[in-house]
Amino acid sequence: MARMPRFAVILPAAGKSSRFVHQRRKKPFAELKGRAVWLRSVDLFVNRDDVVQTLLCLAPDDIDWFKETFRADLAFRNVEIVEGGAERADSVEKALAQVRDDADFVAVHDAARPLLVDAWITAVFDAAAKSGAAIPAVRTASTVKRVKGNTIVETVPREELWQAQTPQVVRTDLLREAFAKRDGFIATDEAQLVERIGHPVQVVEGSPMNFKITTSDDFKMAEAVLDALPKPRTLRALHPFADEEPGGFR
Repeated sequence: MARMPRFAVILPAAGKSSRFVHQRRKKPFAELKGRAVWLRSVDLFVNRDDVVQTLLCLAPDDIDWFKETFRADLAFRNVEIVEGGAERADSVEKALAQVRDDADFVAVHDAARPLLVDAWITAVFDAAAKSGAAIPAVRTASTVKRVKGNTIVETVPREELWQAQTPQVVRTDLLREAFAKRDGFIATDEAQLVERIGHPVQVVEGSPMNFKITTSDDFKMAEAVLDALPKPRTLRALHPFADEEPGGFR
């Protein structure tokens, strides 16, 4: 009987949050209905049996403050702190160097993307286990315009356009190869690096609820969406991490 694939999870949280002004904290550290955004994101993974390692990337200037502020939360969670880099890709590469040898796959998930449920994670993990690389994404619903200055240059056909989400899950050796060959290229996500070395990346249709908090308006929407996420169908006291019926990824 083949063993269950093992996943390491990297959560980048080293950005400057330049577009976010709320609670005078960077977006991963702001409290979303009583719990920090990063904490909601981390807890999606640390309780899974198939996750063997969780790494959180922080800006060097934030590390001491973070450890002191969230000392109680860190005490009960096996989370490794990694010093992040100037760009997202730099942070992920630093964390990737610390991924354990027994992790078959690496999942990179935005620390500021806390609106996720276990069943959606499983869908992407399963797809990656079969194909080597997979991401969640949603179809672009709005009409897309290419603009130069303040003038529309063209209307872009949207039939084949998707908006990428996280977690982006890649076989560990494949992701390491992709980073080794990036040669200073600044990728906006891990799938882009995997594409560059010629490996196909499977798309799993996701949920619009799984959006990244970037602005204060996003934070307000997250407060509303949090209560609309699929809920456990069993009593939380009996089974606190039970999944709801599939909903979201279709």
